[in-house]
Amino acid sequence: MGGREEHGEQLALVKGVAPRARPRTWRGVPAAGRLPVARVLVDKGLVHLDRFFDYAVPAAMDVDAQPGVRVRVRFGAGQREGRREGGRLINGFIVERRAESDFPGVLAPLAQVLSTERVLTPELLALCRAVADRYAGALADVVSLAVPPRMAKAERAPSPDPARPPAAPEPAGWARYPRGRAFLDALGGGGAPRAVWTALPGPGWPDELARALATALAAGRGALAVLPEGRAAARVDAALTALIGPGHHVLLTADAGPEARYRRWLAISRGSVRGVVGTRAAMFAPVRDLGLVAVWDDGDDGHRDERAPQPHAREVLVLRAAQERAAALIGGHAVTTEAARLVETGWAGPLLADRETVRATAPLIRTVGDDDQARDQGARSARLPTLAWNVLRDGLALGPVLIQVPRRGYAPRLACARCRTPARCGACHGPLAAVGADEALRCGWCGAEEPAWHCEECGGDRLRAVVVGARRTAEELGRAFPAVPVRTSGRDHVLDSVPDAPALVVSTPGAEPVPEGPGYAAALLLDGWTLLGRPDLRAAEEALRRWLGAAALVRARADGGTAVVLAEPTLRPVQSLVRWDPAGHARRELADRAALGFPPVSRMAAVSGPPEAVAGLLAAAELPGDAEVLGPVPLPVPEPGRPRRTGDPPPGERWERALVRVPPGAGAAMADALRTAQAARLARREGPGVRVVVDPQDIG
Repeated sequence: MGGREEHGEQLALVKGVAPRARPRTWRGVPAAGRLPVARVLVDKGLVHLDRFFDYAVPAAMDVDAQPGVRVRVRFGAGQREGRREGGRLINGFIVERRAESDFPGVLAPLAQVLSTERVLTPELLALCRAVADRYAGALADVVSLAVPPRMAKAERAPSPDPARPPAAPEPAGWARYPRGRAFLDALGGGGAPRAVWTALPGPGWPDELARALATALAAGRGALAVLPEGRAAARVDAALTALIGPGHHVLLTADAGPEARYRRWLAISRGSVRGVVGTRAAMFAPVRDLGLVAVWDDGDDGHRDERAPQPHAREVLVLRAAQERAAALIGGHAVTTEAARLVETGWAGPLLADRETVRATAPLIRTVGDDDQARDQGARSARLPTLAWNVLRDGLALGPVLIQVPRRGYAPRLACARCRTPARCGACHGPLAAVGADEALRCGWCGAEEPAWHCEECGGDRLRAVVVGARRTAEELGRAFPAVPVRTSGRDHVLDSVPDAPALVVSTPGAEPVPEGPGYAAALLLDGWTLLGRPDLRAAEEALRRWLGAAALVRARADGGTAVVLAEPTLRPVQSLVRWDPAGHARRELADRAALGFPPVSRMAAVSGPPEAVAGLLAAAELPGDAEVLGPVPLPVPEPGRPRRTGDPPPGERWERALVRVPPGAGAAMADALRTAQAARLARREGPGVRVVVDPQDIG
């Protein structure tokens, strides 16, 4: 055994790499003379281990083992002959040094100080604790989201010296909002104003958000903005750099790579920069003297982390604003019901333009009304009625035209042309899709080809597209306008921008490229019934948000900009789009939710798992007296080979889901009861695990 280790050391020296030293056991060494106990948060995201553990600090580690540093400890060690041995080495963070421990036995010593960098500050630890409590999660899970993995090379590199605060910017676009100047004045004067910002259509919002961040930085305070995806973050980053120059902020996105991202995170933690623009991971950025937190487009799914306990950036920033007495700006072209709730409760004030300014900046919104149907008998049933064709043709004479398609791909869903029965795979019963221009049929679950499909109900062998995807739409429009270039933008290939020249730009929602000129000449919002017909509480709100995001890229009405939405014109979200009144739509949606007792007026948690496990957890949980349990109801059984989403049951397993609902003010008690019951079940190893999600994004 010794020869093998010696050979490994020689080989490492030949390669020029020093052998990694094993963590010492520190058996029999003296402990630190002052504060000899280290309270450690171990890196095990289990609810029943959601507490701190005490370890002895060897005298040799006294200087390095400070609160906030990363350490290695032996977890699960047993006591033998007056000392603790065994267990396995895991990572953790020192959260406190103490003079004594309340543990009655012998303490195991720290095994190793991995780094002397204090990455888990008291402020960040308090935020992580608040987030874990809100979402019934484990503190270690939240800390793993807040503190990025260590990169030794980045830690060894020094961070730049802090730059002097920039000059305060002019209000510019904020002057278009009656309360815009007052918000900036309060922010620059050291106040903590809170606002729900309904941004005007057009390309101005990145500059306006950058000016709010720059105002906080000019006052010597920190500023943090979280955006749903990297393209939007890059636009704000470019606007802020152009406004105040480099050196005052960093961009935190996954595209930077682990080492560069950690280096930027360290610059924030060390106080080298006080401005941060990033995606959802930046919501925990340890900004010093935080003066402003901002979130853009808070209804986007990208703001919710898929990892446990699935915190939402808006809620985390609201917690930070309250804990650190910072200003808050929740902005977007649309207004979520959660943001409307903040206004209704008085936590934030509305920040929106007057109707004259809205009408001057918004495009003309048209629908297929009764007059159009009288002139065009196929207007109601046709995918592109005459009105849409005319707007598309006229728009191409002025510049690029945007076509928003709710689905990606060629033809994601097919059905029998005779009886409309969905086309299913003969092997796994998955949905069939037409792949490529040759329209070869292939299963969307198992990938098997279906060359000789026929309907099981009526025997027909002809198919029709129930929902036509983006690529199929692009192909059809390309044939109709052969002299016009066609560009597509979707999940597999997202365009950042398009030139200011006639072109057809077919995009899925959220992937719309930014036009380089004054905006799209026109936009067609196709298949509105697909967005509105989703079996989801947020269907109307989400449809309006998607439409507003696309229509905001279109030129103003005075410049010839027109958007056509193909949906039932009498529906509330369609009428809100026509009037460009997202705040009014959010208020009415909130009133409906209040009447039904649905979030965000109430707080809700989803409990899912095997039926006996769900029943056991709910029976053990000491829920508040006014809690209401809805269900449980069976969840769809995933077929083998089908792509799994986060939280789906394992293939072939039968799960149930119950919803726990409590009135306002009881959310913390509900989360604590569910977490306590979950911890007890895990500690006693009572059957399979249960998945608990507080504030679920989708409740059906």
